[in-house]
Amino acid sequence: MNNSRPTTPVAGISSAESTRSKRKFTSKQLFDTHHEIVIEHNGEEYRLRITSNGKLILTK
Repeated sequence: MNNSRPTTPVAGISSAESTRSKRKFTSKQLFDTHHEIVIEHNGEEYRLRITSNGKLILTK
């Protein structure tokens, strides 16, 4: 059966996986060599950081 819906590939996720599951990222993909990233959402900035204990904290 041919699926005619266009799909946009997500790095590291097959197109079959992306159509049936949520987008998934590893912390390595998000942070690379950094310990903090900024996420912009609805015009506001949020900081996501890795603590010294390896946990994630999201702050506004």
